[in-house]
Amino acid sequence: MSTACTPGPLLSGMARQPSAQQSGIALHLVQRGRHACFCGEEERLAYLQRLRAASAALDCRLHAYVLMGNHVHLLVTPARANGGTTLMHELGATQGNLDTTPVVAPRYVLHCMRYIELNPVRAGLVRHPADYRWSSYRANALGGEDALVTPHPCYYALGRTAQARCAAWRQLL
Repeated sequence: MSTACTPGPLLSGMARQPSAQQSGIALHLVQRGRHACFCGEEERLAYLQRLRAASAALDCRLHAYVLMGNHVHLLVTPARANGGTTLMHELGATQGNLDTTPVVAPRYVLHCMRYIELNPVRAGLVRHPADYRWSSYRANALGGEDALVTPHPCYYALGRTAQARCAAWRQLL
């Protein structure tokens, strides 16, 4: 595994350095709502469909996600400058409810993925991330099909095979 991508201890919050969005730089995007973002399964499914269409249209690679009750976390790498913000605006975010954090250092990519996929556990919704349907955990840790997820190069560095990467990811969590 490349040391540039090797995560250390899980961070409770990552340093936020304001900078312009650049193409090819991963972004941790958080869309927050004052009230529930999703009232049920249909709204979550519709959001995921819009996310898939918008990320394809805007050439944003999605590496990790979780849909919580009142917020959404995404880790994306846009191919174009400001692609992350454009993606989120397509999904209904406004400047007032959107937090955009560049993940410039490769070693923080896996930190961010882990932070995102463990969010339902930290929130007390489930005991294990595999029990939460609305995240990328099953794709990254179990090898499940998820048309939304494109593995990040740091994730690929976890192992030579899909099975080895999944096993390494489960160990990191």
